[in-house]
Amino acid sequence: MRAAPSRYTACLYAAAGSLVLTALVAAPGRADTAQPPDSAALRGTAVAAARAAATGISFGPCAKAEDLPDHIKCGTVSVPLDYAHPDGRQIRLTVSRVKATGRTAPEGGRPVARQGALVFNPGGPGASGMYFPLVGLMPEWKRIASAYDLVGYAPRGVGRSAPLSCEDPKRFGQAPTQAPTHPSASYKLERIAEAKAYAQGCAKNAGDALRHYTTLDNARDLDVLRAALGEPRLNFMGSSYGTYYGAVYATLFPAHVRRMVFDSAVNPDPTRIWYTNNLAQSVAFERRWADFRRWVAKHDRTYHLGATADDVQQSYEKVRARLASKPAGGTVGPGQLQSAFLQVGYYDDYWALRATALSAYLKGDPEPLTEQAAPQKAAAAENENAAAVYTAVECNDAAWPADFRVWDRDNTQLARRAPFETWDNAWMNLPCAYWPAPRQRPVDVRTAPGALAPTLILAAERDAATPYEGARELWRRLQGSVLVTERGAGTHGIAAGPNKCVNGHLDAYLMEGRVPVTGAASCAPHPEPTPLAAN
Repeated sequence: MRAAPSRYTACLYAAAGSLVLTALVAAPGRADTAQPPDSAALRGTAVAAARAAATGISFGPCAKAEDLPDHIKCGTVSVPLDYAHPDGRQIRLTVSRVKATGRTAPEGGRPVARQGALVFNPGGPGASGMYFPLVGLMPEWKRIASAYDLVGYAPRGVGRSAPLSCEDPKRFGQAPTQAPTHPSASYKLERIAEAKAYAQGCAKNAGDALRHYTTLDNARDLDVLRAALGEPRLNFMGSSYGTYYGAVYATLFPAHVRRMVFDSAVNPDPTRIWYTNNLAQSVAFERRWADFRRWVAKHDRTYHLGATADDVQQSYEKVRARLASKPAGGTVGPGQLQSAFLQVGYYDDYWALRATALSAYLKGDPEPLTEQAAPQKAAAAENENAAAVYTAVECNDAAWPADFRVWDRDNTQLARRAPFETWDNAWMNLPCAYWPAPRQRPVDVRTAPGALAPTLILAAERDAATPYEGARELWRRLQGSVLVTERGAGTHGIAAGPNKCVNGHLDAYLMEGRVPVTGAASCAPHPEPTPLAAN
């Protein structure tokens, strides 16, 4: 399941897990390629970085397609498609930037020394960070924006950065669709055929370039971007999937890291990339879905969806059944309902909105649900592009079971105790069973004591998209890292959010390089959402 961009990303405008499922998971097949890092690719990265350092980035007005305000400037950086051949085909990555303000307030604030560029990636794989400089307008970011140039970019394949597509966006956004919790044999055959066709579409559209959409290539691109920005050492913040290739970067280039923030960390254990992580994610979403239902039940006087979590589930199933026979607005079927309510697993900001829509629908008013769940035609191309990059990166990164019987066994068993998203997650990843490009063998993420500057890991204890054990695994693997945990909370992406304790640790680290001396710290959860009255 694609890990969504973090909470503040969503306000301005998807990966992995950790629970042990050894009883369910068969070991994926062997990878097709040698154990990275490849020495030729490392040499190619050095060549490309030296070239980028000499060339730099010419920032100017952003293209209209970026839909960014005038105070944000844009440019491009060239990177090799294949780092083993740095003088071969080049692709251009789009970059956005706002320079450090130099003051703690827009007018009259005290002067602040510039600390370099802070590069951000929101995750996915497949999400663009071009909007990132906009966060400087948010109160939580003012202090950081005073000291750092805020730099966003679109990774390879994303947006206008050598964009990847696997199918017609009109087909990608077809609605309404079904989403059976326990699919029939005939439905499974349909989805297998779709997965095979999707994988073939990726290969047809990308050609030989398809193999070069990987986490390793993303990490190498990041080092070239660092050099192009004129930064001797990198300041980086990754959210969700962005934490994984930040961790791969730290493994490959530890001496190039100045400060690095991992917000909602993917489990980097190479044996879990990506098949096992996705199964674990489905378990974590089941837990967070239960959190949402308990919250709705607690506010039954407002929503009238049931006084217990089980009652709320029955209300949801009633809506699902009605949509299966009569889609709301002609476009919202069970598949669109599932996609809309999956968001409550990512962000509790959505809890009140979704509960209100469910309540209104059962009272005879489908409009709120239609507004929240209907596909947006204007976003179809962007969404198809993001899904294509997600699929290519995850399929290329590691071996996946090539026999559907393995997928069927594991997901059938898992759906008995975690039915909410198990099969939808499987269908999204199933093209990897039929992937035509060679597979990488995942990097063994880890650093030796003293090799890496202190890094900061932020994690919510009940995060569904990147379950908490992933943060703990990353903490164990990166020597000198510090883990800050928001206890009892589950929002995906907690940096610069509503928790002042978390934000205090983020500010102390980025502004002063300070981290908790004990190596770990805890914050109380941010307040639960306030219910919205349903009509």
